Amino acid sequence: MSPLAEPATWTQPLPEARPPAGMAIYHLPTGTYETRAAFAVRGGSFRDKRHFAASAVLVQHPAGDLLIDAGFGVDVAAHVAMLPRFVRAPYQVGRTVGAQLDAAGYDRGRLLGVLLTHSHWDHASGLDSLRGTPVWMNANERRYAAEDPDGRVFRHVSPGHEIHEYGFDDQPYLGFPASHDVHGDGSVVVVLAGGHTTGSVIVFVTLPSGGRYAFIGDLTWQIDGIRRRVERPWLLSRLADSDPHQLRQDLLRMIALDGLLRIVPAHDLGSYDGIPRLTPEAAPRSR
Repeated sequence: MSPLAEPATWTQPLPEARPPAGMAIYHLPTGTYETRAAFAVRGGSFRDKRHFAASAVLVQHPAGDLLIDAGFGVDVAAHVAMLPRFVRAPYQVGRTVGAQLDAAGYDRGRLLGVLLTHSHWDHASGLDSLRGTPVWMNANERRYAAEDPDGRVFRHVSPGHEIHEYGFDDQPYLGFPASHDVHGDGSVVVVLAGGHTTGSVIVFVTLPSGGRYAFIGDLTWQIDGIRRRVERPWLLSRLADSDPHQLRQDLLRMIALDGLLRIVPAHDLGSYDGIPRLTPEAAPRSR
């Protein structure tokens, strides 16, 4: 399978960011499910079994914290049962995001909300362990989640959550035409990448250390998509993606950035290596 044409590497300066002292990120894994590489990326081997991550990332910021995605929830078995049979897969469950926050003694009053990269079940299931926490969505994804069959689990777990709808400014960011700067300091910037779902986003995070991350949701399911420049298998793309052409454009944008920042596909377990777990010693208390 021929890879995508290699895009020119990004050569412009990286966007200015002023992340405040005390800002940090934490990985909150909630479980995994199994699939074959052949179903994840074009040219993948059927013998290569992958454990897809179902995780959240806590972004700590003095002005208020955000969770990127919510992972598996308390009622994940019921959520899986809502899926079409052909997409169900063996899964392993860990602690929910809510349980991990509480075990660490985290003050949930710090949470501004859960910023979903998109509203599919394996990103939204854990909202049932985060009752009362606002959900951040743009208008495109809010509409998708309300109308698309793949929004069924989101519609089941979202009642009782305030929806915080955010928009995008006409401010280009790393090749993406519009962006939303969450805190106004460049530390957390969201861009629209509406190929997987119509409102899918990428969340760029810059830490005080200078480390930069791109949490790309399901732009590609595995880092192979970036490193080998390959898309999803044709049939899987037709089933999973709202706009394969847009997805290809955004995938090429991220390939051009590889090496300049750390790219984290939501379901690539190894891509979270090195991101610390939340512990009682690390958990921020009241603001």
